[in-house]
Amino acid sequence: MQEKRKSLDKDKISAFIDWLLFMTGYTFVFLFVTSFFKSIYIDQHHFILYSMLIVLIIYILNKTIKPILVTLTIPITGITLGLFYPFINLFILKLTDWILRSHFELQNIYIALLVAILLSIMNFLIEEIITKTIKKVKNHE
Repeated sequence: MQEKRKSLDKDKISAFIDWLLFMTGYTFVFLFVTSFFKSIYIDQHHFILYSMLIVLIIYILNKTIKPILVTLTIPITGITLGLFYPFINLFILKLTDWILRSHFELQNIYIALLVAILLSIMNFLIEEIITKTIKKVKNHE
């Protein structure tokens, strides 16, 4: 029983470290992508803190609201052959903008759509390259 508990604790710690690595990577990706556009404002007083907070809010919205939005918009996404999907990501970004008010502002909707597309691509690459590599290494241990 003691070994089973230690195994569960080890799995929880491992899952937390995986999540922390993902969040750190996503924060760097977010900073990288948004640094190219002047129409995206992040509070400069606590730039890193707000960037991490933005990523955390996006993560929470992606886990809670995004599945509902994807389900509701399946017909539109199907008709447009998937071209509507970036607009869901744009909605998540705009919702984050609304939550953080003056600390994070997307001033140009077209640039925000481009950022949503770039974040999706970078997130996919992180998921495919980093996360799957970590899982492969864990499985070989």
